[in-house]
Amino acid sequence: MSITLLSSPLQGFTDFRFRNAFNHYFGGIDTFYAPYIRLNGKLKIKNSYQLDLQPENNVGLEVIPQVMTNDADEFLFVIKYVQSLGYKELNWNLGCPYPMVTKSGMGSGLICNPTKINEILKKAHNESDITISMKMRMGYEHAEEILDTFPILDNYPLKNIAIHARIGKQLYKGPVDLDAFKRCITSTKHKLYYNGDITSVDTFKKIETRFPSINHFMIGRGLIADPFLPAMIKNDTTEYPKNRWEIFSEFHDTIYQQYDEYLSGPTPIKMKMLGFWEFFSQSFSNPQKTYKAIKKAGNPVKYKQAVASILNNESKL
Repeated sequence: MSITLLSSPLQGFTDFRFRNAFNHYFGGIDTFYAPYIRLNGKLKIKNSYQLDLQPENNVGLEVIPQVMTNDADEFLFVIKYVQSLGYKELNWNLGCPYPMVTKSGMGSGLICNPTKINEILKKAHNESDITISMKMRMGYEHAEEILDTFPILDNYPLKNIAIHARIGKQLYKGPVDLDAFKRCITSTKHKLYYNGDITSVDTFKKIETRFPSINHFMIGRGLIADPFLPAMIKNDTTEYPKNRWEIFSEFHDTIYQQYDEYLSGPTPIKMKMLGFWEFFSQSFSNPQKTYKAIKKAGNPVKYKQAVASILNNESKL
């Protein structure tokens, strides 16, 4: 069975600059989910969201917009906006685990409210013709919450439900709950995608073997930590390219330049790249030392020197 790999959206990381550079240098991802649009009660699309979804910024990529809301009117507003750009599908985020989101009854904090989910889906399907897909967790407090939503979700022609196999309260701590994910497979008529802790070819193969009926897999943090991972999964290899660090260096320099042009001043670009290096460093021979060297670099010149030194050391190993 052929597999499809999807990039799970990470707010602040997987925007169009990252997507384009990733696709150019690494490949392996069939579909990218854009980070969520959140309106915060105002029926207005922020410039950063507009920039991210502009078709000219996503040439050659299959991109699916995502919305974060618990309001039917907001949902419809975003539907009309993404349709005006030519998108045929909108993904609804019921997966975000962060307290600032869940306390507002959004993301994984909405899973415990099937009535509200039904109200929003009913209005969206009655008043638009867009294809809707879901991104969910098992629940927020416990892994059975999602099971209570399936009778509602099964009433609608959803394209798929992508499930991160954790509860929201876990954030990203602790193991994924594969038993809970297995229960989901037999509890809904909808096509399920698996998401959660695909960090190596080996972990992917274990998950693929555990769930032979699943052929769509989402990779989130693992994709940033090791950008070679999707292509390695597709090619069924654990071998990195011989010019691994040259490729990574070119990718890094591309996103650095683009973010540096977009952000104003040395502090924002440092914070942006520091966020990336929290993930990048995990694939280096000494993650802690690598991240510490980046963190210590106090200005752009020292940052570039630190990156060059790190990559030079890795290429000698």
